[in-house]
Formats: sequence, C-alpha cells, structure tokens
Amino acid sequence: MVTGVLVTGVLVTGVLVTGVLVTGVLVDIQNFKNMNFTDLEVYKTCRNLRKEVSDFVRVKFPQEEKYKLSDQIIRSSRSITANIAEGYGRYYYKENIQFCRISRGSLNETLEHLITAFDEKYISESELLDFKSKIDSCGKLLNGYINYLKKTQKPKEED
Repeated sequence: MVTGVLVTGVLVTGVLVTGVLVTGVLVDIQNFKNMNFTDLEVYKTCRNLRKEVSDFVRVKFPQEEKYKLSDQIIRSSRSITANIAEGYGRYYYKENIQFCRISRGSLNETLEHLITAFDEKYISESELLDFKSKIDSCGKLLNGYINYLKKTQKPKEED
C-alpha cells in the first residue's frame, strides 16, 4: 500500500475528493489540517524504525562504542522523526518540506552508520540488509509525503 501520497479524483461514496492516504485511509485534505503529525503513516513507520534501531544498538554494539558509533546512530535515527514533527508544526508547506528533506538526510545518515557497523563487524550482512529495506520503505514514504506537500502548497500565502 502506498501512503502519504496525494490522491486526486478518487470517487468515494459518489463524491469526488482530493486527499492523502494516512494509515491506509483516504483523508480529505480539509480534515488533514486537523490531524497531528503522529497520525501520519510516514511518522509511524519512521518511529518504528527509530525504536528498532535504538533497541538493536543497545544490545548488539560493544560497550566501547557507547559514546561513539552507538550514540551517533541513535541520534541520527531520532532526528528522522524529530524533523517530521518539527516540520509538521511549522504550518508552512515550504518549511515542512525542508524539514522532511532534513529527515531524509538523517535517514541516509542512519544507513551510513549501519554500514559502518557492518564494516566493523558489529552486525551481520543480513541485519544490514533488513535495516536497509526498512530505511528504503521510510524513504519512499518521506518522498511521497514531500510530493504531497509540494502539490498542495499555497505559495502566495507563504511568501
């Protein structure tokens, strides 16, 4: 299922609507304004990734990495969801898009730290590939959300 994507011209119970998919449900754009960032599928998916990365790092990484790689990977994974939340709270499409781009950068930074962990033999190739798959899914959702924001932005009100 694709979520966080603008859907236009969908016939729902006889009414033509424009909306965004949130948790598998088409939400009318007018109702979207009354939502919270925690309702976004992209946030929920990235939050699950953040929690999984944090739990994994605490168990798998050696103690000598506690204030080095472990700290970096936990911080970059936290930045993913923090920037989604901060951008959502700005109420301006352009700022929200910029924070989502920062979030996307943090997503790639998290992947880089996992690659480093693989190179240092802290994690296996299958663990790395599993995280890469989850990171790719988060990236697709983020890109979909960014595209939705671009299509619905109102530049005259924000400039």
